[in-house]
Amino acid sequence: MDLRQLEILRAVAESGSFTSAGRSLHLSQSAVSRQILLLEDELNEQLFLRIGRKIRITPAGATLLRLSQRVIDDITETRAGILESQQTLNGSLRVVGGMTVCLYVFPALLKEYRRIHPNVEVRVTPGASPRLIRRLRSGAADLGLLTLPVDDPNLVQVPVMREELLVATATQHPLARKKQITPQDLVRQPFVLFESGSNSRRAIDEFFVREQIDPKVVTETENVEIIKALVRIGMGITIIPYQAVAREVRAGSLFCARIAGTQLVRETGWVYLRSARVPRAVQEMMQTLEHVRPRLKLSPGVPPRAATPAASSRPADSAERRSIPRTLRAGSDPAPAPPAPLSHAGE
Repeated sequence: MDLRQLEILRAVAESGSFTSAGRSLHLSQSAVSRQILLLEDELNEQLFLRIGRKIRITPAGATLLRLSQRVIDDITETRAGILESQQTLNGSLRVVGGMTVCLYVFPALLKEYRRIHPNVEVRVTPGASPRLIRRLRSGAADLGLLTLPVDDPNLVQVPVMREELLVATATQHPLARKKQITPQDLVRQPFVLFESGSNSRRAIDEFFVREQIDPKVVTETENVEIIKALVRIGMGITIIPYQAVAREVRAGSLFCARIAGTQLVRETGWVYLRSARVPRAVQEMMQTLEHVRPRLKLSPGVPPRAATPAASSRPADSAERRSIPRTLRAGSDPAPAPPAPLSHAGE
């Protein structure tokens, strides 16, 4: 059995005639009949019933026809992929992400992507995850970098980052003078938090429930810059991804620390519409993040850690370590508890 015989089988099944199949394949009717007979001899099964001038495919023929379709489709897709990889990537790519991702991940990622693929026009749409998921589901966006999990069977999720969530306060706040912050230190504190319904907020809320903390939430917003501005003036404290406050911590304008005895994390990953073939522009963006990720500040004083076993081993630079409060330095806090469970929705 070879590919040419499978092509002949499909042509006969589609045309319903040996003569028509031969005409479409530029073969004689006898050559078509000969190849079908060879297949029948090999399988010891009749593939077509000859009824006068008409033919009807048998169950065995139908099974072989389905195989031929899969084989030919696989070959066509493989050939297209190889040819595409040899071409300069161009066109457009529509990327979506939450506010934190757009501010602290996309700049370095898109700069590197544009360097490698200067002919691709990248369009970025920020927003809350529920709206961005709708864009991905409808085909209005090609790729999203969102907080996981996303509860939609039509979307593929690829975890790529685990970001640590830390307590952040104004530098003059009483908590900033503590060597260690415990869950009980957070009781009766005013909080400025991400909006309810987001995955980040759900991880924080689950921590509150677990520690029996009834938080006083004074403001909710998806805008991380608003959160930091309100915390800086002392309106409240927050729990926020480290990369969102790393610059302010180094500059001494905000204080942040782990919560003793626990480790809050959020998992971020690529999300795209499920299909038979992932576009090359999407694959290249995902691959570019693998090169950029070691440079991201996902956790204080430790190397960035992927959601998969492959993790970067790059140590934090000395300048960063000097700027991290003692509360955050390696060895100064108890062994972290397992990460809080994550659930679906927004950032």
